[in-house]
Amino acid sequence: MDLLARATAAIGGAMVLMRRMGAPRMAAFGPSPAIPEAKKQGIMTLKMPTARGWAPDQRPEAAPGLRVDAFARELRHPRWIEVLPNGDVLVAEALQEASPPKSLLDRAAQATMRRARALGTSANRITLLRDGDGDGVAETRQVFLEGQRQPFGMALVGDTFYVGNTDGIVAFPYAPGATRLDGPGRRLVDFKPGGHWTRSLIVSPDRKRLYCGVGSLTNIADEGMEAEEGRAAIWELDLETGRARIFASGLRNPVGLAWEPATGALWTVVNERDGLGDETPPDYLTSVQEGGFYGWPYCYWGRIIDDRVPQDPAEVARAITPDYALGGHTASLGLCWMPEGTLPGFPDGMAIGQHGSWNRSTLSGYRLIFVPFRDGRPAGPPRDILSGFLSEDEKYSYGRPVGVAIGPDGRSLLMADDVGDVIWRVSAA
Repeated sequence: MDLLARATAAIGGAMVLMRRMGAPRMAAFGPSPAIPEAKKQGIMTLKMPTARGWAPDQRPEAAPGLRVDAFARELRHPRWIEVLPNGDVLVAEALQEASPPKSLLDRAAQATMRRARALGTSANRITLLRDGDGDGVAETRQVFLEGQRQPFGMALVGDTFYVGNTDGIVAFPYAPGATRLDGPGRRLVDFKPGGHWTRSLIVSPDRKRLYCGVGSLTNIADEGMEAEEGRAAIWELDLETGRARIFASGLRNPVGLAWEPATGALWTVVNERDGLGDETPPDYLTSVQEGGFYGWPYCYWGRIIDDRVPQDPAEVARAITPDYALGGHTASLGLCWMPEGTLPGFPDGMAIGQHGSWNRSTLSGYRLIFVPFRDGRPAGPPRDILSGFLSEDEKYSYGRPVGVAIGPDGRSLLMADDVGDVIWRVSAA
């Protein structure tokens, strides 16, 4: 880090200490969270642990009744997981790449992100893992697809394999059991790259539509709404006609997508805006209504105004309140529906990979959690599935949770850990 970056980081550190004194004691979780009044950060709080990775005999802490083992190690920043019908596990390996810094804070932030292994050269590939003998460890590893542009979401429909690259959705022909795909693919939808770069994918239950999460370019439309056109939204692609449209909007950074089977509703986890305090506003889990607007950038958690943003009263008036708060700046990214019986002691609900905070005085997230559901709605406080990703003094991270998926056997959960370069497998103890 150069001297200017060090100076900014030092100032940010001092601000962290000052803000700790007034940090809220209770995290903003649940359907009716206590959200502290916004406190604008003149200098954005910047705190991230140094990435250390896992020692050979070290692993996360599993909840009682569970065990955790490495399904695959020595990957390169694994972010997202797709399990194919034949049991093959696909892992997208990608990383945020640096853009020219526009300010002193940008330079300090980039230096901090590199230290946390959150910025660098992206592998831009998808790797296939196969556990042929069913022992919970992948013995086969092969490059499935390479030469992509920050691949993230994946989906298989019939004989077509879809990839959510940062600049669009691409389709490839697929034959059952294929271990490698080649060629440039067929471009179906274009997205603007940059900013929040992940493009998660999920197929509709009738296999006729594909949904894609597209995050905002900036924190609060800092470069104007024209630069945010087509972003902060979930897109819908009709696979028969090829027509694409925005399905829901005002979602600052919707990443994980999942179907709730009782109601058939689409759910997502959303990363909210920065710069207003440790718990303000909380990230959230919400059902997604067709044509729904969820507030960004004008307001949050329903109609709480963000007065840093030029307002649009008509948009604020139709803003939908999210269903379930997930704590401030937890960076909840991974999401999958976990049926009762997948893990012992866990009912129906959602598994959520919380990547972890940077914009708060005390760290939050850095866990794999579970939110129970009943009658199609969240029904209780969150529970840990995996924890122990941070050192006790919060100086180091051994790993950071991202994508989650039900394992090929239906009795385990797979989780991508992009700092540990591991796919963890959670199962019964």
